[in-house]
Amino acid sequence: MKKVSFLLLGIIFCSGVVKAQHTESCSDIIPAPVECKEYKHSFEISSQTEVVANVNRPEYKVAKYLEGVLKKVFSSPKHVKKYKNSINFILSSDKKLGKEGYVLDMGRKQITIEANEEAGFFYAVQSLLQLYNIAPNGDYIWTKNDSVATKVDSIGNGTGYMVSIRRTAVKIADYPRFSYRGKHLDVARHFFNVEEVKRYLDLLAYHKINRFHWHLTDDQGWRIEIKKYPLLTQIASCRDHTMIGHYKDYKKDEPVRYDGKKYCAFYTQEEIKEIVQYAADRYITVIPEIEMPGHSCAVLEAYPQYSCRKSGIKAVGSWGVFEDVLCCNDSTFRFMEDILSEVCELFPSEYIHIGGDECPKTRWKECPICQRTMKEQGLKDENELQSYFIRTIEKFLLSKGRRIIGWDEILDGGVTRTATIMSWRGEKGGYAAAKDGNDAIMVPEQYLYFNWYQANPETEPLAFSGLTPLEKVYHYNPIPEGLNAEEQKHIIGLQANTWTEYIDNFPLLMYMDYPRTAALSEIGWSSSRDYDKFLQRLKILTPLYRKMQQKK
Repeated sequence: MKKVSFLLLGIIFCSGVVKAQHTESCSDIIPAPVECKEYKHSFEISSQTEVVANVNRPEYKVAKYLEGVLKKVFSSPKHVKKYKNSINFILSSDKKLGKEGYVLDMGRKQITIEANEEAGFFYAVQSLLQLYNIAPNGDYIWTKNDSVATKVDSIGNGTGYMVSIRRTAVKIADYPRFSYRGKHLDVARHFFNVEEVKRYLDLLAYHKINRFHWHLTDDQGWRIEIKKYPLLTQIASCRDHTMIGHYKDYKKDEPVRYDGKKYCAFYTQEEIKEIVQYAADRYITVIPEIEMPGHSCAVLEAYPQYSCRKSGIKAVGSWGVFEDVLCCNDSTFRFMEDILSEVCELFPSEYIHIGGDECPKTRWKECPICQRTMKEQGLKDENELQSYFIRTIEKFLLSKGRRIIGWDEILDGGVTRTATIMSWRGEKGGYAAAKDGNDAIMVPEQYLYFNWYQANPETEPLAFSGLTPLEKVYHYNPIPEGLNAEEQKHIIGLQANTWTEYIDNFPLLMYMDYPRTAALSEIGWSSSRDYDKFLQRLKILTPLYRKMQQKK
C-alpha cells in the first residue's frame, strides 16, 4: 500500500477554525445502499487523515480523486502532525459486488473501502462524501448549523478553515440494480456551456448515475463541431429567434411571436473531448445523440442538398415537429456517415444514439428520390423506408464497433436484434423490444420527463406539459408487467430526460432536475425503496441542491 501524494496534514490555528459534528444514520445516502448498519463509535475525518492506496492498482486513481476533494475541504495546512487515522483502498474479490459495488467499513482508526473495479471505489467515495456532507467538487460542506456552513463556504477567502468532520460510523455493502442509469440533457433548444455541463456531471456522479445522454442536434440548432462540414457550426448552430411564451397558448392560425434575438452556440471538438474526459473521470459514459432522419431542420439549412426540397429550410425558433427531414438516398447516407465518423472519434462510448423519433413522412411521400429508394429496396411503405434508413446507419456504426440506441419509433417497420430501444411513448416500446430479444431502456414520458411540471403549473416556472411530481417519479418501476424472467433481462435500465424548450438557464435547469434526479437515482440503484425515508434523506441533500443551483 502506498500513500497518495497529498496527505491530509496540519491544523490551521486561527479564529476561523471549524469542526462539524454529524450524527445522522445510514439513511443519509441517496441512492439508498443495499445494506447499511451503524456502529456505536464515530469516525472523524480531519486535516490529519491519511489516504492510502496501492499505486499499481485501479483504486489508486480514485484515491487521488478523493484526495483532491478533501484537500479543498481541509485547506492550507501549515503544521505537520502525526496521522491519527486513515482511509484505505483495498481490491476485493467478492463477485457479488460486480463492477460497481463496494464495501465501506468505518472502524475506529481507519475507513476501509473494498471494490472489484474502479467504478466501485468511486461510488464508495461518493457515499463517503454524502455521509460527511461534502459537496462533490469539495468546494464546501453543508450542515444543519448555518454558522458552520457559512464558515466552510468561506474557504479560500481567508476567513475560515475546516479541520475536521465527525459522524456516526457505519458499514455499507452496496451494488446497483441496473447497469444503465442515465440522465439526458437537451442542449439543442437551449445551450449550456462547458463549466455548466461539468457541474451537471458532478451531481450525476454524486448520485451514481453512469450514463449522460447528450442531445446535441435538433431542428433548433446543431451544437457539435464537425470539421469536414464547417457550415454546421457557421450556419446550423444558429437560429434567427426564439418563440415567446408556451406553444400551447397560441390559438389556431395565430402567428407565433418571437424575441428577435439570434441564438448561436456550439461545442468545439476540444471542448467535447474535455467534457468526455471529465465525465469518464467520474465513471460516466457520454452517449451522443445525432438526430436523424427527422428533427433535422438546422442541419438542412446548412446543407439543403440532403433534404427532399433542396432549398428553403431554416433552423426553427419554435417547438414541435416539422416536415423537413433527411432525404433517404445514398448521398445522404455518405453525409451522415462522415459526421458519425467524427462523432465516433470524439466519443468512445459503446452506444451512439441516432434519434429516430417523430419523423413525418410527408416529404418522403412527395419525393421522387425517396420513392425510387423504396422501389429499389422493395419497401412497402414509408415506415419501412425509415427502418431501411436506420438499418443502413446501424450497419455503418457496427462497422465502427458501435451499437445504436434509438427512440421507440425505430421499431416501426422492424429493427435488427443489435439495436437498443429507448422507450419514451410509455412502456409499450420497451415491452415489445424485450419480447423480441432487444435490449431496452425505459424512459416513459409520464414518469421520467423532467421538463414536465413538478407541481401546480400556476406556481411553477413555465414547463413543457404534463405533471410529473417527485412521488410519481419515485414510485415508477422500470420492469413492465407481463415479462418473464428472461425477457426482464433485456430491460437494462432507465433514464430521465430534460428537454429544454422552456429551460434557458442553468439555475432553472437545476431546479427542474432536482430533486427528481435523486428519485431517478434510487430507482436505478436500489432494489427496495421507501418513499417516506427517501424524503428524510432528501432533506439532508436539499441545501446542496440549492447551492449547486447558483451561478458561479
